[in-house]
Amino acid sequence: MTTPAENFLNLKQTQVQEVLHDSIAVPDELQANVLVTTLDKVYNWSRKSAMWPLLFGLACCAIEMIATAASRYDLSRFGMEIMRPSPRQSDLMIVSGTVTKKMVPAIVRIYNQMAEPRYVLSMGACATGGGPFKEGYNVVSGIDTYIPVDVYVPGCPPTPEALIYGLLKLHEKVERQSIAKVSWYQKGYSGFVPVPVLGPDIFDPRQVEIIREHTLGEGAARVGGAGVAERVQPRLLSAEQKAHLEEVRKRFLAKMNVPVT
Repeated sequence: MTTPAENFLNLKQTQVQEVLHDSIAVPDELQANVLVTTLDKVYNWSRKSAMWPLLFGLACCAIEMIATAASRYDLSRFGMEIMRPSPRQSDLMIVSGTVTKKMVPAIVRIYNQMAEPRYVLSMGACATGGGPFKEGYNVVSGIDTYIPVDVYVPGCPPTPEALIYGLLKLHEKVERQSIAKVSWYQKGYSGFVPVPVLGPDIFDPRQVEIIREHTLGEGAARVGGAGVAERVQPRLLSAEQKAHLEEVRKRFLAKMNVPVT
């Protein structure tokens, strides 16, 4: 059984291994006339050289993203000067700033509207893990809990140089992908992410089985023979639990100067 560290090293090795056209040697007399490449190389080169980010920002990290696209750093060197306002014309989502629960449904909906192949870059500590607002009731502890993230750029906020470095690492990832192996060209693949529902709290539809199991009991997630979930009765409160809840309710009403009924 491999350890997580060994799994990481194996994954890293697959990302840096040589591809076919790197190992083919062309004779010296044909160097000026023969070019050896692969379809993956041409396809990935064209994609990384014209990657269009989605134009939106969430908080102070967006100012650094704007500075990166301005004349001093000049993202047009990488073919990325066009920030599209439409997700249907973009292939890179830069989540720059604090992700609140109110914004998560909009971000997931926009992500679903982007065409494959699409990538996500998490910019800054807030988008990656909540940042200094991690303990806030309205902040999500990382956008990767809802949509897949390809590159993380740390910092609070990251400098334009850090964002450019993250974009270059994303380009390296694109260069090493193969048309025959990427998921979005596989039969039956669907990258759709269920849009979370914002109510008293954020609700992720993908967690419904886990929520049902913890709220209705261990057997609540069972599925019957006909493929229909079995009806499980919720656990009833004991007399002591009911008395304790009633006592807490009376204390709260007394503190709020509300007559106890």
